[in-house]
Amino acid sequence: MSVIAVIPSRYGSTRLPGKPLTRIAGRYMVERVWRCAGAAPGVDRVVVATDDERIIDAVRGFGGEAVMTDPACRNGTERALAAVRELKADADVVVNVQGDAPLIPPWVIGDIATAMSKDATLQMATPAVKMPVETADRMREMKSRGIVGGTTVVFNKHMDAMYFSKGMIPFHRHPEAGTPTYQHIGLYGYRRDTLEQIVSLEPSPLERAESLEQLRALENAIPIRIVLTDYRGRSAWSVDAPDDVPVVESIIEKEGELVA
Repeated sequence: MSVIAVIPSRYGSTRLPGKPLTRIAGRYMVERVWRCAGAAPGVDRVVVATDDERIIDAVRGFGGEAVMTDPACRNGTERALAAVRELKADADVVVNVQGDAPLIPPWVIGDIATAMSKDATLQMATPAVKMPVETADRMREMKSRGIVGGTTVVFNKHMDAMYFSKGMIPFHRHPEAGTPTYQHIGLYGYRRDTLEQIVSLEPSPLERAESLEQLRALENAIPIRIVLTDYRGRSAWSVDAPDDVPVVESIIEKEGELVA
């Protein structure tokens, strides 16, 4: 079973124009994500899907594969499918790796690739991590101040997602019970036909309410397997604005490179 990892990389960004080509500790951000995906166990091919020739040139310059996709793609999911179609790739599994996550550990990507490869019945899979109590408390406090970053997920006994939210779920009526909170990691593995199906569907009410694309799948009865993973002591941080760059650089300086 073959697995292709696609990194959607749109040039335009309101808060950080040309974001994929932002330099982070001497390397383009898109190169950092590409290196992590390329080092992931179970991934056979990595391609950057973009809408701009400058990104195509940069990716080819550091030895990567890139494909031009329609600028009209509304989100990373559509761009990932557009790339697979353009390449005429016959991969069984498509892993969508966010292009603004330069600190995504290769083994986390590999956990999704492996889960999808081992179980042919899975239509879609995505990772989550158990949050330490202090981290969950800090996220609750941030959200109480209107900071919406971070997504949580609840799942059933079969490890299938029940709901994703920008809010903190589950609500802890009895905090002393110690019910864990799980943070969702924005990385998705799709069976090829499932990806086609999701893109063909209209945005759903809960998807619009939460601005979370994965809710479209749940609202259309497409199961999403939650794969519990571990950052192994590494820090997670995405790049959404210029202020995020020095934060990521400080993490790299402290913890070292994920991939040489």
